Amino acid sequence: MRATQFVFLALLVSGHVFAENGLHPDIHPAAGAVSAAQVVSFPAAPQRQRVIDKKFIAVMGALGTAEAMRYSTRTLVVEHEADAGAPWITSRPSHPSLVAKDAAIYAVEVLVAYEIKKPHDWLPGDRTIRKLWWLYPAAMAALHFKNASNNIQTSPPGGCDPSQCQTH
Repeated sequence: MRATQFVFLALLVSGHVFAENGLHPDIHPAAGAVSAAQVVSFPAAPQRQRVIDKKFIAVMGALGTAEAMRYSTRTLVVEHEADAGAPWITSRPSHPSLVAKDAAIYAVEVLVAYEIKKPHDWLPGDRTIRKLWWLYPAAMAALHFKNASNNIQTSPPGGCDPSQCQTH
């Protein structure tokens, strides 16, 4: 055990000395300057691909806007129905809990879109998958905008017009 520790320490110190002097262990100092053929070159590091770019921000921003519109309009519909005395609204939802839940869902959607857009060496067909990262956020943004539009067009409960509902 002691011999192994000594050998390890000797290798560590010699490696440090060679690193400080810029010498390779196989090259003797008496050989003169290091030739160009003896210099070790490393392959170029892979270029990091930008994942968060203008398109990513635009698509995820549209999704966030659509989800916020859907959340806001649905909350207004529920509050107006509760004020009008709709029997199916038994209690008003808590705003902080709804905001936290929707923010968590949006954060996961952003994370999944980021991971899909990010290159993965281990994933077969990765280039094709990365090209289609925007499909889910774009489809969900369209659905949320449609849902928000339907919430805005919601009629008062019971099918009465606003002037009749306010008199009751």
